[in-house]
Amino acid sequence: MNLRLYLCAIAAALSLDVEAAWAQLSGHGGPVRALAISADGKSVLSGSFDTSAIRWSLATDSAEQVLRFHSDAVNAAVFLRDGRMATAGADARIAIWTAGRQQPDEVFEGHRAPISGLAVSPDGSMLASASWDRSVRLWPLGSGAKRVLEGHLQNVNGVAFMPDGKSLVSVGYDLAVSIWPLPDGPPDVITLTSPLNAVAIAPDGEIAAGGADGKVRFLTVGAKEAGEVQAGPTPIVALAMSRDGTLIAAAGIGGAVALIDRKARSVLRTLGGPGLPVWSVAFLPDNATVLTGGADGAIRRWNALTGDPIGSSLSGTPADPLAAFVGDHGAEIFRACVACHTLSEKDNARAGPTLAGLFGRRIASLPGYRFSDALKSMSIVWTPETVAKLFEVGPNAYTPGTKMPEQRIGSPEDRKALTDFLARATAK
Repeated sequence: MNLRLYLCAIAAALSLDVEAAWAQLSGHGGPVRALAISADGKSVLSGSFDTSAIRWSLATDSAEQVLRFHSDAVNAAVFLRDGRMATAGADARIAIWTAGRQQPDEVFEGHRAPISGLAVSPDGSMLASASWDRSVRLWPLGSGAKRVLEGHLQNVNGVAFMPDGKSLVSVGYDLAVSIWPLPDGPPDVITLTSPLNAVAIAPDGEIAAGGADGKVRFLTVGAKEAGEVQAGPTPIVALAMSRDGTLIAAAGIGGAVALIDRKARSVLRTLGGPGLPVWSVAFLPDNATVLTGGADGAIRRWNALTGDPIGSSLSGTPADPLAAFVGDHGAEIFRACVACHTLSEKDNARAGPTLAGLFGRRIASLPGYRFSDALKSMSIVWTPETVAKLFEVGPNAYTPGTKMPEQRIGSPEDRKALTDFLARATAK
């Protein structure tokens, strides 16, 4: 199963209001792709398909800052040793942030495809990034030279430093676990039997790799296979290791998170169950609390020792936005669109532009939303007829260059029901 199909399914570019995020405990308008915990366990940094990152306070369950820079999904986030933050995304850029500042301190560019993972060296001097351009890059956070590590044959999906900082581990869709000696030298490469989507490393140096077959595979410090655990039936897309190294959380496309006893090589319990994908997972410093980031835009807390949910969720998704339109056939057709679009300017922003006042508006002209240059060059004006055409031939054919997921509505009656609903629901 190719994760690119999942990761590219959400439209990008979002404009959020910091005060609104604080007041409503609502921030992300799309799946939460990345989670990072500060060293003191008081703050969470989340990245989303909606192109934003949010710094949360766990003490108040509130969004303290919305970080807006990336022009595509934010796939990775980490806290740096000096308290700053790093975010990276499908736009192939890495942004370094200081808390409270509205713009990045600096931006790292060089990757030629989406960045899928970030890791900070144990001494805090180096940042590593994994990318779908089949490379790993090393970025000095002070003095030093940049490096490009090449050798993977397909997307590199995860990266992590060994605890002693003397080597770096990367995993990819080419089945490979590559262990790169630092500062230089060729890697040791171990080829497994499944595409690999995530990696985590224990304090003793044992490597855990999460595969598309739902298995977590273990390798020793000496790069020897050391067992496996079937975490679930669907691809693993995120792994997290408790800081004491006793537990591993393996998040899957199927919506469940398996908590694994690393020493016993067994699943202790499962959080949640089949449903929307869980894209990200992280342990708090207490080794007993797990955070998960879901496809519904929510960040949830769990007791890793019991499997029970804890307190409130840090949620970016309000109640059903179509509750007022029960029985409306057009609204049911529109339900596939609510992950990315709102119907009113009063609603919290999501991954795509609001549809409020849609009819009569020229394509790519809504203020405050970052549209692609391809869309800006078009002269389409949205009317019931042009929206119907969009879904008759598909976004890729009608609006080339869009990041909207490809989807068509084959029935003329269904297309009319949708445009009639939009005329009623989006009128200002």
